[in-house]
Amino acid sequence: MTDVLGGTVDAAVPDYPMARAPGCPFAPPPEMLKLHAEKPVSKVRLWDGSSHWLVTRYEDQRALYGDQRLSVDTTREGFPYLNAAFRETASKTPPSFLNMDDPDHARIRRMVTGPFTVKRIEALRPAIQRMTDDLIDRMLAGPKPVDLVEALALPLPSLVICELLGVPYEDHEFFQSNSRVGLRRDVPAEDVRAAFGALFQYLDRQLDAKLADPAEDMLSELAARMGAGDLSRMEAAMLGILLLGAGHETSANMIALGALAFMEHPDQLAVVRDTDDPKVLASAAEEMLRYLTVVHTGQRRLALEDLEIGGQLVRAGEGVIIPGATGNWEADVFPDPELLDVHRDARRHMAFGFGIHQCLGQQLARLELQIVYGTLFRRVPTLRLATELDKVPFKDDGIVYGVYELPVTW
Repeated sequence: MTDVLGGTVDAAVPDYPMARAPGCPFAPPPEMLKLHAEKPVSKVRLWDGSSHWLVTRYEDQRALYGDQRLSVDTTREGFPYLNAAFRETASKTPPSFLNMDDPDHARIRRMVTGPFTVKRIEALRPAIQRMTDDLIDRMLAGPKPVDLVEALALPLPSLVICELLGVPYEDHEFFQSNSRVGLRRDVPAEDVRAAFGALFQYLDRQLDAKLADPAEDMLSELAARMGAGDLSRMEAAMLGILLLGAGHETSANMIALGALAFMEHPDQLAVVRDTDDPKVLASAAEEMLRYLTVVHTGQRRLALEDLEIGGQLVRAGEGVIIPGATGNWEADVFPDPELLDVHRDARRHMAFGFGIHQCLGQQLARLELQIVYGTLFRRVPTLRLATELDKVPFKDDGIVYGVYELPVTW
C-alpha cells in the first residue's frame, strides 16, 4: 500500500485526527486515549500520508511547549500541516506571530500584552455583564426554542472583541464568516486564501482609519505602533486578523459546548446556577476548559534538532503534535478525569497551551465564561436541550471543537 506522496504506508500507524466515540461528544477519541495509556509517544499518519510524532502525556507536553528546539514556523519543510489548504497557504500569506519563533515572536507579543493583563481584563467585567444580560433579555423575549449559538454564544465574544479592537459590530457577520473558513479542515486552499485576503484588506482599511482618527482601542494602539515604525503594516494587519478571529471563535465554541455539557450534567449545572461565589464560578470555568479542550486537533511543532521525548528520540525535521485533550484527561494529574467536577482544582490544565506561545487572550476567555455560566443558568434555571443529544451538529471538521447550533428551551 502506498500513500499520496508515493511512499509506503505502515498499516500499524493510525490516522490522525481520530474520531470520537458515538454518544461521547465531550471525551477525547478512544483510540487517542488508548495510545496515551499504551504508547504515549507514537507515530500517526496525517491527511497527506506523512507520519509525525503524537505526544500525549501531560508532563511531556508541558516540556515541549517550553522547548525552543521545536519550531512553530509553518513555512519550514516537514511541518505537520492540518490540511492541504494550510500547506498551500503557508508560503503564500504573511506570517502570524502565532507562527513565529523567537526573537520575532517575543518582539511582537510584547507590544500586545498590555490590554490582556488580569487587571485590564477584570475592568471589563461590568461591560461584559451588561452585554450578557442584554442578550439573555432578547432571548427570553423571543420565541422558543432558540439557537443558543446565535442568541448568546457567538454574539457575546464578538461584541467584546469589537469593543476592544474598535471594530464596528455591524461588520461581525463579515469577519465571523471569513474567520470560520480558515478553521475548517475540509476547505479548499483557494477559499482560505480568499477569506484571508478579505480579512486583510478589511483590517488594513481599519488601521488607516485609526491612524487618521485614533481612539481608545487596540487597533488604534496597533496603528500608532505602525506609525512609529515598531510594526510593519503587514504585521499590524496580521495581528488585527488574529485578535479579531481568535477573540470570538474559541470563546463562542466554549460557551455553547460548555452550556451543553452543563445541561448533560445537571448536578454540576445546579452548583453553578445556585452560587453567587465568584471563586466557584472561576473554578467551574477552569474545569470546563480542562474537560472540553476545544482546540482539539492539537498544537503542532517541528523539531529543529534531535531531542528526546518520553524516552523516544525525535530527529531534526520531524513533526510533533501535542493534543492537549489527553494531557487534560490524565488521571495522575486530574483524578477521575472523565468526571465533570466544578469543585476540582483544574488550574493546571493546558487548554490555552503553555510556555511562550500560550494563548494571549486567556484572561478574557476566562472572564467571559465565568460571567456567561454564572448568568445564564441563574436567569434561565430551567434551560434544557430542545433536541436529542445525538441530533446536535458537532464541529468535528475544524480546528476548534464545538457545535454549529444548539437548540434550547425552558
